[in-house]
Amino acid sequence: MSEEEATVQSDLSGDPQAVSREELIVSAHVAGNAEVFPKVLDLHVPVGSTVADVTYGKGVFWKDVPAGAYDVRGSDLDPEKSPTGESVDCRDLPYEDDSFDCVVLDPPYAEGFFRRNEEMLAGSGSHSTFRDAYSNGDVLDTNGSKYHGAVLDLYCRAGIEAHRVLREDGIFVVKTQDEVSANTQELTHIQITNFYEEELDFYTKDLFVVVRPNKPAVSGMHDQVHARKNHSYFMVYEMSE
Repeated sequence: MSEEEATVQSDLSGDPQAVSREELIVSAHVAGNAEVFPKVLDLHVPVGSTVADVTYGKGVFWKDVPAGAYDVRGSDLDPEKSPTGESVDCRDLPYEDDSFDCVVLDPPYAEGFFRRNEEMLAGSGSHSTFRDAYSNGDVLDTNGSKYHGAVLDLYCRAGIEAHRVLREDGIFVVKTQDEVSANTQELTHIQITNFYEEELDFYTKDLFVVVRPNKPAVSGMHDQVHARKNHSYFMVYEMSE
């Protein structure tokens, strides 16, 4: 019997402290980010925690989180989206060491956002809403990396900064999605986990799967080789002692 099944059975037997079926937080959801993110916080980030959302964007994650539940310091590379009104790079944070209980990271996860030609950046045309959420339309600094390597470089460098500003037992919440780049399957959530565990000594505490309710758009596809991605992840890492 699993731990979850035992908890439910205990609840049905009359234990007032047990979690009910309705209260159980499960790992996979057909929903949007705004619906799933509060569940991540409920399970892993105590109310009152100081949280640095270093890729704040339009603040979608916080839409369903009760106001005042957390001390949220939002920032973004795009000064028009940054609550501070200033451009803040998640790879070079203006915070002191050991100053936050939680860091939230949701950078561009598709290699199309790292192309060196501005006219070729992802999110044009029918995908303009996607670009509006994840990019200010500028060519990003890739530290010399290209394509999917540039995606990983951003996650790694942002992870190093998160590790620096997190307190002992701090929580690092990372939104990511796997991608097919140059016709090659890239399991980003595994690649960044390997780096965070092996290089930064993070412990991978949890994983949430977010399945989009609608079907993904299709453009320019002739012969399908890989399953089209319609899910993403909230990865939850904890600072190791």
